[in-house]
Amino acid sequence: MTELKAVQGGHFITSADINGSSVTVLVDTGATAVALSYEDASSIGLRPGSLDYDVPVSTANGIANAARVKIDQISIDGVEVEDVEGLVLPEGALQGTLLGMSFLSRLDSFKVEDGVLILRN
Repeated sequence: MTELKAVQGGHFITSADINGSSVTVLVDTGATAVALSYEDASSIGLRPGSLDYDVPVSTANGIANAARVKIDQISIDGVEVEDVEGLVLPEGALQGTLLGMSFLSRLDSFKVEDGVLILRN
C-alpha cells in the first residue's frame, strides 16, 4: 500500500519506476490507459521512433494518433503491476506521463480520502 498526497490543484503527481527508470507521473483516473510522452517513452527504452502510431486518442490538444505498447513493470513505493497496456503519444503531443486506468484497474483497490490517494495491491 502507498499513499499520495494531492498537490496544489488537487492533482496526484509522483515518481513511478517504469521498466526500471524513474518517471514523474500524474495519476489520472480519467485516462483509459497509461499515456507516455514520446520523451518519457524514449527514456525508458521503448524506442518511440520505431512504433506504429495508429490508435486515435483524444488529448487536451485535440485528436492525435498514439502507439500501443506493453510496459513490463510499473511501481510506486512498492505497489507494482506487471505487463501494463500503454500508449505512446507523438513527440510534443503530451507533456509528461499519465498513469491511467490500465494501471489503476489492476490494483486491488484505489481510493481518494481527505486529499490522499491510497493505492493497494
